[in-house]
Amino acid sequence: MRKMITAALFLGLSLNAAYAAENKVMLCIFDPTGQNGYAYGYAKDYVLQAPRFGLNKPIEIKIYTSEALLVKDFEAGPCDAAIMSNLRARQFNSFTGSLDAVGALVTNKDLSLALQVLSSETLAPKMTQGGYEVLGIIPIGAAYMMVDDRRINTISKVKGSKVAVLNLEQSISKLAQKVGAQPVTVNLATISTAFNTHKVNVLSVPAVAFKPFELATGMAAAGGSVKGGVIRFRMAQITAAFIVHKNKLPNPAVGQKIREYVYSQIGTAYRFIDNSEKLIDDKYWVNLSLVDQQSNLALMRSTRIEMTKEGTYDKEMMHLLKNVRCKTTPKNAECALNDE
Repeated sequence: MRKMITAALFLGLSLNAAYAAENKVMLCIFDPTGQNGYAYGYAKDYVLQAPRFGLNKPIEIKIYTSEALLVKDFEAGPCDAAIMSNLRARQFNSFTGSLDAVGALVTNKDLSLALQVLSSETLAPKMTQGGYEVLGIIPIGAAYMMVDDRRINTISKVKGSKVAVLNLEQSISKLAQKVGAQPVTVNLATISTAFNTHKVNVLSVPAVAFKPFELATGMAAAGGSVKGGVIRFRMAQITAAFIVHKNKLPNPAVGQKIREYVYSQIGTAYRFIDNSEKLIDDKYWVNLSLVDQQSNLALMRSTRIEMTKEGTYDKEMMHLLKNVRCKTTPKNAECALNDE
């Protein structure tokens, strides 16, 4: 009898746990700085808005400092929804996952227009791929070249240097090889040490990484002067993707409502990015001439076109982004060409 009672209690607890799991939503978020990072606070704002979209189940937030583990849990099912880098999210939606293509969006004006288009009802069908739906794209900040020697101030001058390449970051690897540099694979756990001990000379990351990764250490010269720097030229716009298992949404209209809301919060993201860039002391910034900027853009454009032909970037997205650039800057020479 005691065994039967124990078994019944165990079964009851298991059913209660299963019921609780079924009646809540697990939102998993990648933030290398942990629960005190910006992503957690951002996600809490989303959770507070959930009832207005018809999401009435309790939402639990789980922070991951390993993006690979987050992706694994999202694929396997413990995570109902996730916020991750768009680079990683490309495997769930190749269209939106190509937004961060090298040189594709340089200005905030370009990015804002692109995100406005992507959040429109017209493109809602492109937000779904397989069993996944993209609920929004969140700006993280422009990627800048950070160098341990400021004489390496353009992409062409990276020749002979060692370039940090984060996992899956094929565009940087291709650019490095194109100019005769050596790509060195790193991850978020090793990138800081690699740069600060000069095992790599160049990396491309948003301003938000400067202080947490203590990159000023790798830019210092003997006597405390500054040898390296942050090249004031935007290599790409880095974004995060908010993705959900489509069957977790109560009805098809919810996804569109959330996308519109996420886009409406773009100002909050830009303020965070602006603050991150202002936190980098002026002595680290290195300005480029217009000629050098044009040289960089040409190299990135040829790389982007190659990668589109190879299937890394989505062709439709590249065409959309070209239209965005030509909308904001119609005098661009590329606007007369048909190769994107």
